[in-house]
Amino acid sequence: MAMKEERKGIHVLMVAFAAQGHINPMLRLGKRLVSKGLHVTLATTELAAHRMLKFSTTTTKSISGIHLEFFFDGLSIDYDRKSNLDHYMDTLAKFGPINLSKLIQNLSHDHVPKFSCIINNPFVPWVADVAAEHKIPCAMLCIQPCTLYAIYYRFFNNLNSFPSLTNPDMSVELPGLPLLHTQDLPSFVLPSNPFGSIPKLFSQMFQNMKKVKWVLGNSFYELEKEVIDSMAELYPIRPIGPLVPSILLGEDQNLDIGIDLWKPEETCMEWLNQQPPSSVIYVSFGSNVVLSAKQMENIARGLKNSNHPFLWVAKSSDYPVKDGAGELPLGFLEETKGQGLIVPWCPQTKVLAHPAIACFLSHCGWNSTLETMAAGIPIIAYPQWTDQPTNAKLIGDVLQVGVKLMPNKDGVVSNEEVERCIGEIVGGPKAEEFKKKAAELKKGARQAVAEGGSSDRNMQLFVDEIIGNSRVDA
Repeated sequence: MAMKEERKGIHVLMVAFAAQGHINPMLRLGKRLVSKGLHVTLATTELAAHRMLKFSTTTTKSISGIHLEFFFDGLSIDYDRKSNLDHYMDTLAKFGPINLSKLIQNLSHDHVPKFSCIINNPFVPWVADVAAEHKIPCAMLCIQPCTLYAIYYRFFNNLNSFPSLTNPDMSVELPGLPLLHTQDLPSFVLPSNPFGSIPKLFSQMFQNMKKVKWVLGNSFYELEKEVIDSMAELYPIRPIGPLVPSILLGEDQNLDIGIDLWKPEETCMEWLNQQPPSSVIYVSFGSNVVLSAKQMENIARGLKNSNHPFLWVAKSSDYPVKDGAGELPLGFLEETKGQGLIVPWCPQTKVLAHPAIACFLSHCGWNSTLETMAAGIPIIAYPQWTDQPTNAKLIGDVLQVGVKLMPNKDGVVSNEEVERCIGEIVGGPKAEEFKKKAAELKKGARQAVAEGGSSDRNMQLFVDEIIGNSRVDA
């Protein structure tokens, strides 16, 4: 009883970047903290509030026991943040700390317990400074794999050699990982990276880790054992995931928490119900990727020629594009009417859990990758940028649950390559091995989050330390 009373005074503030792939892992972490008896508030920018009002059924005050708050990022709602990413990140870094600090002050009334912990991620490193200013301990949630945490920590602290302008094609050897070639590394550590703001943010975060008391990972120990162990002596990371929808972990789907910033097309589930088991190629490249017209044509032709049913999420871009980028080839819808279904957005969790799905042709964003592993589905990797190339390396060479599309010398994947990979995953000599490995990961994910599992133990340790820290401060 005393412990329950103690926990009533424990209030955790989570701060997320206003993107679906950032907010949802935080919400799922928050749900687990709530289940341990803690109070949780999630703060993000007003842009997310605007989108949630537009597409979500939730109110903008709370979701599943998590209180929601929003702060101004310095730009108008209709400003094109994606095509002006550097300016946006710089503006957020300027206005975010000021407005978050005001929010913390406004929430610190007598009837609301002072925050016992603030949780950020590497995309909002300035949150750690705000936490220090208010004398609140800070935790960092890595929303990318622990492998990325290890790579970024070593890169930004100059602990290992990485490709440079003078040696752009060097391979990298790091503890706990296979040899990484240039095409396997996250784009932000490469000299060719066009975005200056994100490496600047990461540098700020990873060179000042002393501001962070806990590092949590959206992964599970059994998935990335070697690389997690390799960081134990440097700056340990505790995996507490996978932070994926509950239905993928064998839990009650009514217990799930998450938001869609785009409206999903539910009719695709009726279509899937009519398809044979393990027959459908599911295709989605996330919310940000816009492929060239030529690449769209090659993927379309490869899907058609595979003779497999397919479900393709072809989301229209949120900002103007040129030369037909992101658009389907003329006549493709009519040509494949009886074979495939194309939707602008879909309920991905339900799709991955559907028995008709054979594999997922994915850009390998970490949320999608974790969801696919938790669903026990093999992957065809088509990485684009940020952590995706490294995730594809894990999928193919480390975890061996899929294959990677290989571009030609022009950087374009041919339709023959799409057909080859589909054939290899669905009916090739390794097809059964891919299924077996995927099933093992599904089992491992469920065991990790179950009571007494590796992630559950790490979560309990985190909660106990927050409580112990608060008791000392009191």
